[in-house]
Order: sequence, then C-alpha cells, then structure tokens
Amino acid sequence: KVIINNLKIKIMNSLKNKVQLIGNLGMNPEVKEFGNGKVMARFSLATSENYKNDDGRKVENTQWHNVVAWGKTAIIAKNYLAKGRPVAIEGRLVHRAYQDKDGNTKYISEIVINDMLLLRSGNKNAA
Repeated sequence: KVIINNLKIKIMNSLKNKVQLIGNLGMNPEVKEFGNGKVMARFSLATSENYKNDDGRKVENTQWHNVVAWGKTAIIAKNYLAKGRPVAIEGRLVHRAYQDKDGNTKYISEIVINDMLLLRSGNKNAA
C-alpha cells in the first residue's frame, strides 16, 4: 500500500496488463492444433456502446477485438462458441509483428484469454 495525500492506494501487480470485455463473436472460432499437442483458437469479438451525439441522435460505436485462446480454453471455444454468441473474457493485451507473404511487416494487437465466461443470449431461440 502507498499513501498519497492521505489516500491509501493499493498497488495491484495483476492489473498491469489486464483487459476485460463483454461482447459478441464476429465469427466462428478458427482452431489450430499443433503437433506438440497445443491447441489455439482465434476469433473476433465486437463490443458496442451507445450514446447520444450533439444533435440528440442515438449513435452506436462498435469496436472489434482480435482474441486468442490456448489449451483447454481453446477447446471450450471450439465446442461452445459461434458467431453472434455473447461471451465475457479476461486476458492480457499483446502486440506483435509478422511478415506477410509479400515480405511486408504487419502489426497486430490481440487479447490472449486467461478466463472466459459463456453468456446466455437475450434471444430465447439463440444458444
């Protein structure tokens, strides 16, 4: 704990790189199984917020996130997640670079999942 201006502040190391999102899958998970027994799943997640602009009109702002799951979490994603399904995730933000087929450097940001919670849809006919 640190005290600044008579306020107690607890330093939380676990919050250094932590992302928590609730959204809907934009695609079915793409699953890869590697020769060493590792399993990875990738999918996109949409999060939306609504607000009124200066004219009083309702505006919906949707952000798309690249998500990666490994191991048992990837298997759960493969078996239970599908496009449109709501899910809550907690993980860490990772930035990386790679070379595309033309030799150009591409940069990507991803959320690597630590925890995932399957949510029920508000639609009674959906999963």
